[in-house]
Amino acid sequence: MQIITKNDSLRKITAQKNKISDGTDVQKNTKNDIIYSGEKDEKTIIVGIGASTGGPKALQEVLAALPGTFAFPVVVVQHMPPGFTKSLASRLDGLCELTVKEAEDGEKLSIGNIYIAPGDYHLKVIRRPGGSFIIALDKTAQVNGHRPSVDVMFESIYEAKPFGAVGVIMTGMGSDGVNGLRLIKKLPKSYIIAQDEATSTVFGMPGAAVKAGLADAVLPVNEISSHLLKVLGGV
Repeated sequence: MQIITKNDSLRKITAQKNKISDGTDVQKNTKNDIIYSGEKDEKTIIVGIGASTGGPKALQEVLAALPGTFAFPVVVVQHMPPGFTKSLASRLDGLCELTVKEAEDGEKLSIGNIYIAPGDYHLKVIRRPGGSFIIALDKTAQVNGHRPSVDVMFESIYEAKPFGAVGVIMTGMGSDGVNGLRLIKKLPKSYIIAQDEATSTVFGMPGAAVKAGLADAVLPVNEISSHLLKVLGGV
């Protein structure tokens, strides 16, 4: 089921999400101001972003446009070797209202944060007993010739069974991410955004998603963040 339908938009879900279980209104986030709690929130929606060739520039355009009030955890796989992802996270952190960091094994997903998979590690989202979501990093075999792999990230989000997920697939060679997006579409709420060919350095990854009929929207990179906000209710 898609997030946006004629009779059921994610704006209604967001209205429910913006109340913590004790009834407190969610206020504007600032860096390191963590208010998300997986144990208390049964309507968790996770945003996953995958990119490869040309991805750093595309990620900058998308992530820097997200407001500090963005109330959903974001996980990112950018195909990069070890050592480069930490500097990428640091550079993006200086440009974004949200906190951007290289993901650490075992840390809990929190709103206000964007987690980038470290080079040479798969990033997986795991649901712990009680409902909270954490990040697991491992060095299992490469998938689609990559570690980290976008497919591994998306597949783990599906297996963690959040209430919903938004998958964003951007510029890159090959088709990494398509198999995981097929699973994301099976969640109770899902939405897939693909970067268009005109603004992609390489249309391989987003093009594969479009060809497979998985994309709910195909957009130029400069429109992805605003559409993401629209899909998620303008948070």
